[in-house]
Amino acid sequence: MSKSVSIDEMGDAIVEEMKKYSTVATEDMKQCVKDTGKMVRKEIMEKAPVRTGAYQKSWTVTKQKEDSTSLELAVHSKNRYQIAHLLEHGHAKRNGGRVAGKPHIAPAEQDGKQQLIKSLKEKLSHDA
Repeated sequence: MSKSVSIDEMGDAIVEEMKKYSTVATEDMKQCVKDTGKMVRKEIMEKAPVRTGAYQKSWTVTKQKEDSTSLELAVHSKNRYQIAHLLEHGHAKRNGGRVAGKPHIAPAEQDGKQQLIKSLKEKLSHDA
């Protein structure tokens, strides 16, 4: 859609269009962050060690901070956070020896970073 503006109104027209784009881009960014948070949670749950299933089911996504231009989410274990690092990196046994770690958080974090960058590029290139 084209709109004719005089040279005197050009600055205002550009500012208005930039505000519109900024709003759309912010909404797209927030949606990408939410989708990535869900994906990371799901991946951690799939790769987490399972004995009773309580640790695996304890993972959730929580909003840490949101304002008009940003959104911060945390993927964490609600009630089994005390053992997350032990299961991720391994630990010493009570009577000697070690339990091998089962990396499930770090790989999901890396995949999440890559997915967020990819989805942001796709969304923002379609809006341009």
